[in-house]
Amino acid sequence: MLCRIAITDDSPTDAAYLSSVVTDWAAENGFQAEISVFPSAEAFLFTGAGAFDILLLDIEMGGMNGVELARALRADGQDLRIIFITGYPDFMSEGYEVSALHYLMKPVNPEKLCTVLDRAAEGLKKPSRMVVLTVDGTAVRIPAEDILYVEAFSHTLAVVTTSRTYELRMQLAAMEELLGEGFVRCHRSYLVGLHALAQITKSEVTLESGQKLPLSRNAAPAVHRAFVSYYRRDNRETL
Repeated sequence: MLCRIAITDDSPTDAAYLSSVVTDWAAENGFQAEISVFPSAEAFLFTGAGAFDILLLDIEMGGMNGVELARALRADGQDLRIIFITGYPDFMSEGYEVSALHYLMKPVNPEKLCTVLDRAAEGLKKPSRMVVLTVDGTAVRIPAEDILYVEAFSHTLAVVTTSRTYELRMQLAAMEELLGEGFVRCHRSYLVGLHALAQITKSEVTLESGQKLPLSRNAAPAVHRAFVSYYRRDNRETL
């Protein structure tokens, strides 16, 4: 699972220490962590809070302090998980006001931070959307995120997943409607999952596995728009 974590602290030493703990935590738990460090609240706001899931936030900073930043984020409707980090307990009540996940005192104990990160990551997990396909008269439940692409033949479809390929009798248009948002027609014979795409050129799309699928000229503009919109909306990576 991907975790996008921001560390906002005006102390380079403290920020480096927190980054090291987060990196170790992610490796031990099998998470893919994208860690960004900001030297001030203003720098974080300039980048955009929507790009992160978890914020490790120092309270005592020059200019806008951590509590003020948290209030601005909540006023803007941002629901990222905020973990306050400070050397003073005076702001604890303000932390509850902005629905902070936890409040850690400096020097931060790595075990305590990892415990809080566990709680934060648990809240990020979303149940997989399931798709039901009828294969040889049997109903099969498949997580939508496991479907890489669908290829249409004369009278059948090949639904290619991360583990196997299912063949069934169905029209590609009907499959496109069934899969819904998150999938796009890149060619008259292909439907591809946006989550599986790594690259788009003028004539083909490349999956993260390296496999290439054709991209028709007519479909290209819609595929490009869908690809950019998908990743910006879900904040899965910076484009």
